[in-house]
Amino acid sequence: MKELAINNGPRAIEGTLPSFRDASGRTFGEEETRHLRDVMETGRLSFLTGPKTSEFERRWAEMYGVETAVAVANGTAALHVAVTYLNPDPADEIILSPITDVGTVIPILYQLAIPVFADVDPKTQNIDPASIERNITPRTKAIIVTHVYGHPADMDAIMAIARKHGLSVIEDCAQAHLAYYKDRLCGTIGDVGCFSFQQSKHMTTGDGGMVITNGDGRFGRNLRHCSDKGWPRERGGRDHLFLATNYHMTELQAAVGLGQLGKLKRFVDARITSADRLTELLAGVPVTPVLPAEGTVGVYFFYSFRVDPAALTVSVPEMMKALTAEGIDGFIGYPGPIPLYRYPLIREHRTFGNSGWPFTLDGARRDDFASELCPEAEAACRETVCMWWTDRFEDRHVEQIAAAIEKVMTAYARA
Repeated sequence: MKELAINNGPRAIEGTLPSFRDASGRTFGEEETRHLRDVMETGRLSFLTGPKTSEFERRWAEMYGVETAVAVANGTAALHVAVTYLNPDPADEIILSPITDVGTVIPILYQLAIPVFADVDPKTQNIDPASIERNITPRTKAIIVTHVYGHPADMDAIMAIARKHGLSVIEDCAQAHLAYYKDRLCGTIGDVGCFSFQQSKHMTTGDGGMVITNGDGRFGRNLRHCSDKGWPRERGGRDHLFLATNYHMTELQAAVGLGQLGKLKRFVDARITSADRLTELLAGVPVTPVLPAEGTVGVYFFYSFRVDPAALTVSVPEMMKALTAEGIDGFIGYPGPIPLYRYPLIREHRTFGNSGWPFTLDGARRDDFASELCPEAEAACRETVCMWWTDRFEDRHVEQIAAAIEKVMTAYARA
């Protein structure tokens, strides 16, 4: 075994891996350029005057087989539109996973609802249906299901719980473009599906998002109005029906989205192929890949694996430093080494001025957000390596990634 790179040995990965951060890990071409040129030549950069946004929405709705798709500014906006659509009362509770981006909890707080964190399944790290059930109270309004790492959650169990208790379900598919739960696309199983087109996602518009639903209006509101200041523009004039923010997607974002959309299936297939190859190469290495559950198609936003801290001669953070030195592009724990509820935002109620709203509202649930709240999530955040993944990885990249992981795990394995 060669000396570790962190100890001045040769790196297992030659050069720099393709990265979502630039053109090395993203695929743009004439399709995007043509749509962008159309926008610039016409001078119609707003959805109010240009055709690209509506075309992007139409094609996304067709791909997902839904009645309504609304393009918005980013993934957090998509989730905020979805929560606005459900119209919770102040201090209503919305259950979510602590293994997700902070963008999943921000819309809950802005609608003055209470985030309630359910624990995760230790194998998939998706929200655990049994923990959802334990957290339901008379104030529970909805469940947000994040298909984390691009791998579908247990939607049959979750939907059964939701229907039993009369709850709505929002699917957070920011990391799960074209992921399948059994024979259904993630985002079409719950009441509302939300997507992100941020730089790191399977397809990108730089920033951007999409919200989809069937049977629009079932919650007493029009989904599009929830992204457009409660404004029913189709009537003409100004007549704002309810409080909602402005989350329009621009024609420039939509232009890039139209170019990317035709390539999305290829992007997703490439991620799956390279990830499956890495899983094969890691078969003899003492790590546990986080894989899609049986009967689902995961799409590998990250490639993630867990390590056993007791089997290492160094701490997990020290092991991660060694992996980084070998050329791995990744980090410990998602959304970080601690779950979402232990961020100061949640734990210290840093919300609206010094009010502590919505946590301090009358009747609000008051969790203490201690480490005992979700023990499986706590362990997952401490023990999981998340590696950025891209459709641009070639066999040689995957082989070098596997070699780097094997090299570090062998060097630090406890006898």
